[in-house]
Amino acid sequence: MLASELAEKQRQFNCALEKYNGGSGYHLFDMLVASANVSLQAWLLWRSWQLSIGIAGHLAALLIAWVLADFVNGLVHMYMDNNDRYESIGGPFIANFHLHHKTPLYKEKFLPMVYFVESGSKVWLVPFLAATALLAMSGQANPLLLCTLVYAGTLSSVAEVSHYLCHTSRAPLAIFLGNCGILLSKRHHAGHHLQDNINYAFLSGLTDPLLNLIARRFSRGYKQHTDLLNATWQVDGESR
Repeated sequence: MLASELAEKQRQFNCALEKYNGGSGYHLFDMLVASANVSLQAWLLWRSWQLSIGIAGHLAALLIAWVLADFVNGLVHMYMDNNDRYESIGGPFIANFHLHHKTPLYKEKFLPMVYFVESGSKVWLVPFLAATALLAMSGQANPLLLCTLVYAGTLSSVAEVSHYLCHTSRAPLAIFLGNCGILLSKRHHAGHHLQDNINYAFLSGLTDPLLNLIARRFSRGYKQHTDLLNATWQVDGESR
């Protein structure tokens, strides 16, 4: 990228982030998205628990959904890390997302609040959950498939909590779950921040081998791309 192009992209980033920080409408939109996601998740979980697939069926759906959510959210993470469309309608949200590489230590929050607030960044999850809700209301869906979709949609928000714990918590249980591969471990996720273009998953990291293959083929990585574009923005403090 030429110096003039880099300077222009940096200007676009700064303008987009100023819009996000200066306009309450963007934060209100985040809260609306979070409310939609969490409400749909709660209703869908209630519906799925009424299905007669037995404990084994629910466990099978949960296992498949865990892998699916890890992969899909990692894929979205990869796309967003490389998205530099700061002048698009979603530009302020994209710019705000890119700050997470600058703030590796997050402020400690009540975990349900983390779940709710971080669900507000998942605009793509709203139509997914809405489509799943329509499928549930149709009464025509395969019960195992429906439960898998519901669990995958819910675990997409759990992934945000896993990512938060990986960055912030030193609680023995969180460390144990990370070391077991149920949640994201600090050591595994450190590769995403210390290296480049690897380990995009943030529920458990199980699907990172596949995601890393995709990244090598299709992604430019963020250290020599979007991290350069937000280099002139100064973050207040060390946490968010």
